[in-house]
Amino acid sequence: MGDAKQAYDALITEVKQIATLGSCANVLGWDEQTYMPKGGVKHRSEQLALLAGLTHERFTCTQIGDWLAEVEGSDLVSDRLSVEAVNVRELRQSYDRETKLPKDLVQELARMTTIGQQAWAEARSDSDFAAFQPHLEKILDLKKKEAAALGVGKTPYDALLDEYEPGETTDNLTNVFSALRNELVELVGAIVDSGNKPNMDIVKRLYPKDKQAEFGQMVASQIGFDFDCGRLDETAHPFCSGFGPGDTRLTTRYDEHYFPQALFGTMHEAGHGIYDQGLNADYYGTPMGNSVSLGIHESQSRMWENFVGRSNAFWTHFFPKAQTTFPDALGQVSQDDFYFAVNNVEASFIRVEADEVTYNLHILLRFEMEQALMNGGLNVADVPGVWNETFEKYFGITPPDDAHGCLQDIHWSFGGIGYFPTYTLGNLYAAQLFEQARDDVGDLDAQFAAGEFLPLKSWLNEKIHKPGQKYRASELVDVVTGKPLSHAPLIRHLKTKFGSLYGIG
Repeated sequence: MGDAKQAYDALITEVKQIATLGSCANVLGWDEQTYMPKGGVKHRSEQLALLAGLTHERFTCTQIGDWLAEVEGSDLVSDRLSVEAVNVRELRQSYDRETKLPKDLVQELARMTTIGQQAWAEARSDSDFAAFQPHLEKILDLKKKEAAALGVGKTPYDALLDEYEPGETTDNLTNVFSALRNELVELVGAIVDSGNKPNMDIVKRLYPKDKQAEFGQMVASQIGFDFDCGRLDETAHPFCSGFGPGDTRLTTRYDEHYFPQALFGTMHEAGHGIYDQGLNADYYGTPMGNSVSLGIHESQSRMWENFVGRSNAFWTHFFPKAQTTFPDALGQVSQDDFYFAVNNVEASFIRVEADEVTYNLHILLRFEMEQALMNGGLNVADVPGVWNETFEKYFGITPPDDAHGCLQDIHWSFGGIGYFPTYTLGNLYAAQLFEQARDDVGDLDAQFAAGEFLPLKSWLNEKIHKPGQKYRASELVDVVTGKPLSHAPLIRHLKTKFGSLYGIG
């Protein structure tokens, strides 16, 4: 036990230092997306490549493997749910994964994705996919090399998916998503056939940017995001960066003539931030101080954005404040009309602005295209045409340009292939966890209407955040809810909410 304990302590000391090194890269990445001048991209790519190489080199050192081997099988990890056992289990998986990747590949990915993100931002602004195409081709080639080196699963896509949702497979997601898609298509059809539509002019009036920022920060604070340990900034594509204990950054984007974009974007990212702030700071840098998976992380953001932020109870509390903040736009509007407008269901081009019912269809499109890009069934040059053709098949409308189509998301530019499916998993997890929270916490609607959001936040802190990676995603959902993951809670939520709004059975 003595040798195992010494090895374990040395292991944890080292991985915490490596995590701190990685957090330095995260700060540079956040700065790149917010305040860095365009001229700094080349130098920033070299900075991030250097840090990626250093981090990879330290974590793949043979000493890490020796320490793991010393601890594995010892009494120190005999209880599989102990802090020590969880850390060793997850570090072993990460170590085995990282040691398969050559350092030069890791550095080149960091370099190319840094340049790629700037190229994407400019191409999106100009709605010019051709300008981004050579960058995506290089990134995709590197991701194929990464998948081949990892050799995880049945397909290259499995290897990339495993990075974001450990243990998940393309085959399983295909089955889960197919069952969900069939019910969603039926629900969308019923909503369209109802003929009911909200007055969308309500949310398209003038909402001054400074007032939106003020209102969004107030909402994020009241639902539990701690601004003493975080901040909110503007960017081209909203994201959240958790640098470590005491420093979590949110970003959003504003449209003065479309109110839902910034507010729900802010609430979405605040959900991510509340998760990061809820992790056990004592375990920072280790699996027990880290989030479970991107799907579970996404469940937190989607829960706060949709299950809370788009609920009628939420607006019972916040609508009078919104009327005071935006008197010209909302002074003569009823809460019921506003609530209907922010829950409008219709085919739309932009994923992050999609309603709850159609959102997952956006993910299915990307899920299919990413697999084709990885297995050679789709050439990068053909992405715009295939995107538009598939979009028309799914939504009945065709994007007017690349900015509203295949260039709208930042993910491919940072190498996030395999990331998109976690959004739909997040919706599924969120629905099932929210149902359980209703049972455990009490009348959430009454609490929200009274401006009480901390009971839900505290429940999430205890059940989801503080356990770190004690459980894998599927086991965590089973432990918390007593049931395996199912699409049924999400469908129940959507049918109940939108059945009432649109007058359908």
